[in-house]
Amino acid sequence: MTQILGDLYTPRKCSATGRIISAKDHASVQINFAEVNEEGVATGSVVSFALSGYVRSMAEADDS
Repeated sequence: MTQILGDLYTPRKCSATGRIISAKDHASVQINFAEVNEEGVATGSVVSFALSGYVRSMAEADDS
């Protein structure tokens, strides 16, 4: 039973507005940026930004 609990859906939050992105928001995007060290080599970790479809439709994604 504990194995099933690990597979639950976890909603994302918009990085610009803080609102929860629903599963039906097909216009939303998530952009992952790789972290690099001083020598320019990827460290294996990423920084993620999620933008909702609302932010993208209002043409505010560039400002966010």
